[in-house]
Amino acid sequence: MTDSILQPTISTALATPSGAKPLPTDRVRRLLWKMAIATWILMAIGSATRVMNAGLACPDWPLCYGTLFPGQQMNLQVFLEWFHRLDAALIGVMAIALVVYSLWQRAALPKWVPWGSLLALGLIMAQGLLGALTVTQLLRFDIVTAHLGTALLFFITLLVMASLLMPYQRTGTVGNWPQVSLVAALLIYIQSITGALVGSRWALHQCLAGGNTLCTVLQSHVLGVIPASLGTLILVIGVWRTPALQASLRQLGFMAMALLCIQVGLGLSTFYAHLQIELLTVAHQAVGAALLGTLVCFTVLGSRDRCLPSIPLGDRVGA
Repeated sequence: MTDSILQPTISTALATPSGAKPLPTDRVRRLLWKMAIATWILMAIGSATRVMNAGLACPDWPLCYGTLFPGQQMNLQVFLEWFHRLDAALIGVMAIALVVYSLWQRAALPKWVPWGSLLALGLIMAQGLLGALTVTQLLRFDIVTAHLGTALLFFITLLVMASLLMPYQRTGTVGNWPQVSLVAALLIYIQSITGALVGSRWALHQCLAGGNTLCTVLQSHVLGVIPASLGTLILVIGVWRTPALQASLRQLGFMAMALLCIQVGLGLSTFYAHLQIELLTVAHQAVGAALLGTLVCFTVLGSRDRCLPSIPLGDRVGA
């Protein structure tokens, strides 16, 4: 079943001669990567909005002070909230364009692409609703946390679709490492959610101020570093010990290790700075999202390495 779904995708991608007009698969894949990058930036801006106490800088929604561009009220906080909404709106437009194009070109695309596009559109619509509730409910912590959680799910959906549409030459050497990567990605996602709870409830400040019960929230995030880090480390060791691994998988594995080291360093720095250095907090969330995305891409490409039959280089059209 998996072969029948994915085989047309990779065959079409490998059959595109150099310099030829891009196929619908190529256009969809490029749009997905652009949306994924824009979403990563959106989450970073959202983190900056929170740590700069700018979540309610625009008191109304979807406009800001009743206008599309609040020039008279503009300051750093208003700009962050306004630009966060602008980026979200642009991603929403791209999601609509993705659905329209995938339905229009559905005969030339794998059957799952229109369904995946509709899923992505549904997630970004839910994200917009949560964004509105974040403002109207005055930054209620559970809504803020769900807002980030949904953004990460949207980010993951885009990366899964883009990775499935990438040209890929199977080596058959990946073994069970995609399962390990999947577990590590799930642990990183959970860690991101607990981190969002720490931030939205200001658990670090309250815990350090006097042993508040929110120390449990903080401790769950701190202790969660252990399984999430171990899962990533096991994957990296497996990548290092598999010399015949496909080159892109090897690069993703080592990238995950580099991001993990940076993330742990940022986490320690953020903790000891008591969240007083905003740039550290923003970087901590951004690198965490990048690590999650790297593990998702490894999982998808690694699964393709196990499932897809190899396509000899001589079989490519125009090779």
